[in-house]
Amino acid sequence: MSRSPIREGWIARTHFTDACDSLWLAGELVHVEDLVLHNERMDVRTPTHEIARAHAVLRARRRILEAEPGWALSQEGLDVLRGRSTAGQGTGPDVVDGDDVDLLEPGERDDLDLADEFAALDAAVARSKQLLSTARPRDPVVYDPDWDEDEKLEEWRDAVGRTMDLPPVLAAVMALEAWDAIEPLQHSPWLGRLLASESLRSRGKARNHLPCLNTGLRVLQRERRRARDCGARLVALIDGFTAGAARGADDHDRWTLARRQLERKLVDRRSTSKLSALIDYVMSRPIVSAGMVAKELSVTPRAAQDLVAELGLREATGKSRYRAWGIL
Repeated sequence: MSRSPIREGWIARTHFTDACDSLWLAGELVHVEDLVLHNERMDVRTPTHEIARAHAVLRARRRILEAEPGWALSQEGLDVLRGRSTAGQGTGPDVVDGDDVDLLEPGERDDLDLADEFAALDAAVARSKQLLSTARPRDPVVYDPDWDEDEKLEEWRDAVGRTMDLPPVLAAVMALEAWDAIEPLQHSPWLGRLLASESLRSRGKARNHLPCLNTGLRVLQRERRRARDCGARLVALIDGFTAGAARGADDHDRWTLARRQLERKLVDRRSTSKLSALIDYVMSRPIVSAGMVAKELSVTPRAAQDLVAELGLREATGKSRYRAWGIL
């Protein structure tokens, strides 16, 4: 995957499909096209609650993959993914220019370093106070007041720590089994499947992408996913990882074939033609608009539409204006 010419496009598209499959496992139906258009703020209809939930899964997948392997399993990563982090809020301490530091005496430099540390501490305390002052109590109708998410997450992290001696795949499915048993978060059960995929990535089994466990589990029958026997469930989860990898390979072959078909249109083209650059751009993301193409290729919107028409891309919105095209 690291050497694939469509690596970025494959990752971008699988983010969308896995997010939709996550909602499917929860009993909700979200079309990939609707989620792609919602992500680009080009909705053809009013976004539903299911679209918003799928978009939350999509953002979480992207955030996990953007970070270093293992970050999502840390306390900081879990706080960010569940919306409890205060990082980036407030203003930091004043920064002294490097040239001014060189003019200070050694004792003054120590005082300055200590002052910076105290300033950073004061800023952290101020951010905490601001967060606590603006926090509203959770509605007991929606949230169980006796549900201690912090304690449950710590219990889950302890369970994950006990799997470090196991093979990566078995450790990942054990982490997901523990998540389903402990239920750390009241309203984000889907996060456990993403964290199980991140466990594989952090152990080096998927270094260049985040495995699509939701896509793999969708292939399995519900009776296998929800089997009463723990061993049967673990085998089903392992099969889910296998099915997700197989589906990803099939999609990679399909999108590679689509790229080759588009490249046939480059025959007898001038070397200065922008069609080649357009093909690379179209394959790097699931959907493009005339404005996006015009900005990327430095052409006018009218020229962008003409280039898209030459490639014969499928239009996704069904509109006569504000149209978008893509390969999904």
